[in-house]
Amino acid sequence: MSELIEVLTKDGSYSLRSVFFQENFHSIIGAMEETKIKFIDPSSLQRFTGKSLNVLDICFGLGYNSACLLHELIKQKSYLNLYALEIDKKPLEYSLTNKSFLKLWAPKVKEILESLLRNDCFEDQFYKCNILWGDAREKIHEIPSSCTFDLIYLDGFSPQKCPQVWTIEFLSKVRQRLSPQGYLITYSSSAAVRKTLRDLDLDIFNIKPSSNSRTSWSQGTVAIEKFDKNNLEPNFNFEKLSVMEEEHLLTKASIPYRDHNLKSSKEDIIKKRLNEQLLSNLLSTNKWRKKWGMTKSAFKS
Repeated sequence: MSELIEVLTKDGSYSLRSVFFQENFHSIIGAMEETKIKFIDPSSLQRFTGKSLNVLDICFGLGYNSACLLHELIKQKSYLNLYALEIDKKPLEYSLTNKSFLKLWAPKVKEILESLLRNDCFEDQFYKCNILWGDAREKIHEIPSSCTFDLIYLDGFSPQKCPQVWTIEFLSKVRQRLSPQGYLITYSSSAAVRKTLRDLDLDIFNIKPSSNSRTSWSQGTVAIEKFDKNNLEPNFNFEKLSVMEEEHLLTKASIPYRDHNLKSSKEDIIKKRLNEQLLSNLLSTNKWRKKWGMTKSAFKS
């Protein structure tokens, strides 16, 4: 799909940079660390010890999220039904030739990843995994309509770089696949993404930054279908949005990305949103940033 450049992150794990998107697949702080903090820890996998769960991994990429998930589920003897969506085979091809990546996981994880690349699927008595190659906006319809997910990971390039997977139309399709007490988890703290998820009748939570982080106010977002919160198991990795974050959702940054026919180009989606922002009477995002002493670089709106 595009040229990829190898990146060694600070925790010693490898990632890639897309020349086409001009963006890294992971934070330079660490591909492995980011996977754990932003996806695995908020998943509360202990809920599924000895049980079966359904997972949808959107924008599979190098495979870190699914690999780490499988690694943990093997240890706690859980069963998994996984669907993954990915447009480009090159990142997974890279992972399966990178010795540092492969030695992070149990041998079973490597076996599953190799089968996904070679056969698009893997199945034994514990794990049933499928990967659908192509545009996620189309491929999501190939997942059986009866299948809903306990966990949905959304890990595409940032909304400004790849808005196609962050539009209200696509996210509404994703939301339809969320089981009644499932978690939709993403690294994004974009106001547009959060407001869209809330407008789709989901409760949204902030993934708390690590204790040693001095600059980050969020590690991402968890969205959960509204239900009796007394049944929500304690999770020390995410919390309600702060006043600052709630005010972020009242600014022009919260205007959604739109893709009415789910076929629009990146340029068309961005242009439509910019026009909508220009005509909006919502608070300027710059005024909000100044109020809270935030720099523009802290947000991907």
